[in-house]
Amino acid sequence: MARYALAEQAMNENHPLYEKMTTRQNGLYTRPQDVRSPFGRDANRILHSTAYRRLKHKTQVFFNVENDHICTRIEHVAHVESVSFAIASHLGLNTELTRAISLGHDLGHAPFGHQGESNINVLTKKYLGESFWHEKNGVYRVDKLELLEDSQRQCKNLNLTYATRDGILSHCGEVDENALLPRDPSISLEQFTTPGAYSPATWEGCVVKLSDKIAYLGRDIEDAIKLGFLCEAELKELDKLAQKFGMDAINTSVIMHNMIMDVCEHSTPESGICLSQAHLELINEIKRFNYKHIYNNEKLGPFRKYSNLIIEELFSILADSYDGENTLHKLIEKEKTHPLIAKEFGKWLAGYVSLDLSGLPYESTIKGRYINEKIYGTLSDEKTYFKAIIDYLSGMTDGFAIRMFNELLSY
Repeated sequence: MARYALAEQAMNENHPLYEKMTTRQNGLYTRPQDVRSPFGRDANRILHSTAYRRLKHKTQVFFNVENDHICTRIEHVAHVESVSFAIASHLGLNTELTRAISLGHDLGHAPFGHQGESNINVLTKKYLGESFWHEKNGVYRVDKLELLEDSQRQCKNLNLTYATRDGILSHCGEVDENALLPRDPSISLEQFTTPGAYSPATWEGCVVKLSDKIAYLGRDIEDAIKLGFLCEAELKELDKLAQKFGMDAINTSVIMHNMIMDVCEHSTPESGICLSQAHLELINEIKRFNYKHIYNNEKLGPFRKYSNLIIEELFSILADSYDGENTLHKLIEKEKTHPLIAKEFGKWLAGYVSLDLSGLPYESTIKGRYINEKIYGTLSDEKTYFKAIIDYLSGMTDGFAIRMFNELLSY
């Protein structure tokens, strides 16, 4: 097991691509005597963002908001950070970069997990003529939607480094591949048109991509057992799978330990970030088991219908409020019948438009403080407004979406 086998490939100041990988789209303010690296600042900025905090109330696999012991999206992110740190630390890679990518890799997830992502994708295709996928939405969110106060209390975009943004965009772990090697750095982020189109640009991004898969498989099985999703025959099938690969059990602890050790042993500059053939076969068999008995389980049918109904109805009620440059005024009028939905959306939307807010309730909060890109302009066309609604819905937590939907049921 070669410790520091990839130290020469680490994305630090000695790497020939370091300047490119630490580039930000806009300059970021500095503080005297700051001990953090650019990637350390990225990790902190993600940690302080509202999108990160919302992950604790977003579905990972199971919609079970009243059970504190079922994994949510934020716990999954912590698992990915843990796995990637162990691997990167052993191999001599930059653990600050793996931390930043891990913390930010799922910021683009919609409420209700992959089912919510599917629901929003339908709306996106219908009204915007494009696809919605959480990796792309993650980069878009950190670039355009997430805001942080600076030292002057002005709200600005996160403005993360290229390497962190690249890791978020290219983290898709759903492809059954091995031997992850960094892609040609000349391939830009704009060339990603589908999930998993290219490998990450850094070795650290490759580590996070594989860590994502390692992190979720065992925990999803544990949650399925806790919730009674697996019958006796399926539990026996799981036991046989464990025995086939010489293990006493298949759970989070066993999978993480075995996979981390295997990746550390077999990854080299020549072979890439990889598993042995035996462990690759194991991880793919576990994945097939999960899809067959968990992710496609008929017990999730009502949840799929429920999440779709919520997202469709919320989109519909907000879409009905479009009135060009007068849309904010129309939303204020709508507060009489839909106080939560209209007020919260209007308050959020006001921060991203270049309209005159004089006399509106948002003026004192936003004017002079929100120094972010006004991505929706003057709302001069309906498509831009639909984009704003989809952006807003995709950032919601499960609970907040349900609260808004419940308002539609009250009279």
